[in-house]
Amino acid sequence: MDTKTILYYDCFSGISGDMNLGAMIDLGVDAEYLREELKKINLRGYRLKIYKTSRKSITGTKVDVLLDGHHDNDNHLHHHDHRNLSDIKQMIEGSGLNDRIKEWSMEIFMRVAKAEAKVHGKSISDIHFHEVGAVDAIVDIVGAAICRDKLAVDKIIFSPIEVGSGFVDCAHGRLPVPAPATVEILENVPIKSEGVPCELTTPTGAAIAVTFAEEFAVKKNFKILKTAYGIGNRDNEIPNVLRVFMGEIDENCYRDESRKAVIVETNIDDMNPEVYDHVISKLLRNGAMDAYLVPIIMKKNRPAVQMSVLCREEDVDTVIDIIFEETTTLGIRQYRVEKKMMDRKVVTVETPYGQVDIKLGVYKGKILKFKPEYDQCKKLAKENDLSLSKVYEIATEAYKRISRTVL
Repeated sequence: MDTKTILYYDCFSGISGDMNLGAMIDLGVDAEYLREELKKINLRGYRLKIYKTSRKSITGTKVDVLLDGHHDNDNHLHHHDHRNLSDIKQMIEGSGLNDRIKEWSMEIFMRVAKAEAKVHGKSISDIHFHEVGAVDAIVDIVGAAICRDKLAVDKIIFSPIEVGSGFVDCAHGRLPVPAPATVEILENVPIKSEGVPCELTTPTGAAIAVTFAEEFAVKKNFKILKTAYGIGNRDNEIPNVLRVFMGEIDENCYRDESRKAVIVETNIDDMNPEVYDHVISKLLRNGAMDAYLVPIIMKKNRPAVQMSVLCREEDVDTVIDIIFEETTTLGIRQYRVEKKMMDRKVVTVETPYGQVDIKLGVYKGKILKFKPEYDQCKKLAKENDLSLSKVYEIATEAYKRISRTVL
């Protein structure tokens, strides 16, 4: 049976960095392994307290970052050790962690830095991270990358994220919930606010979610292998826990289901063209399998654009809602189609300049097509002052050397 493993983050009570670490350990990441990996970033003056506790009778794992000189019965500690992005980048890139962990860690920090810079009207280099640059947040972010690497699942899916309501006190004063930086990070991400009067999703938690999520989905279409709970700091009216499922999807069933699809279309002749990028990005984050634009001529010879969206039947309502809310159209049409597709696999090859994923197109058990991942090749070309075509050539040769052992 051709299956793949997934993590499904059920964020009905939000997500924070410490809740994520608790869930990962509850899921099976060895606590001592996490401690040993964290030592590689040469961050001193803290220790991890990891223990079982419960919220509203749900038992899970709690992770506290305790700073030297504080007692175990202290609350989750906020150490205002101001670091800028350059300090953090030097710490992470100079560590003994593998390249995947370094890349994920820096991506999470970059999301927070960009959000803070935009909110406060500063450049990224001028941002000092306050709580995010503190010891506990560095542990939360780098620890998240370590755990993801250790679990090595095929796909990560998030539910819509509960953000909470009310106000929160932080280094910048009293701010509305979700905090402005959290709002920036969660742009184009489905959120909920069910009225719990506190901050349920932190900027760190939001950045972890947006960095790791390959899809946001309400439905849980998988076989549950294990369920884990990361315990939060508060005792709210709903359980303050992050629930994470490890699941398994039968790829054959998954492919058969994906062939039954729907095309949702509309013609638009009166919208600012700058808006299309935002709309298509939002559609792709919320269930669309593909979205594209075609220039057309409408009645009275008016130039226009036909927007077409390919999606699963269960995502049609979401797609239609987005099109009506985000565009100027007054009408939409839809029709069912049968989508034929090759099986898709990804293998990772090593090159002298770093790792590159190779996308494979498989038909009736045979590899008919392969292609290096564009974004990774572009990144390596820039970092090593090479042409993009040269990186493609190197990655292609690396794949050909291992191609006989792929399937």
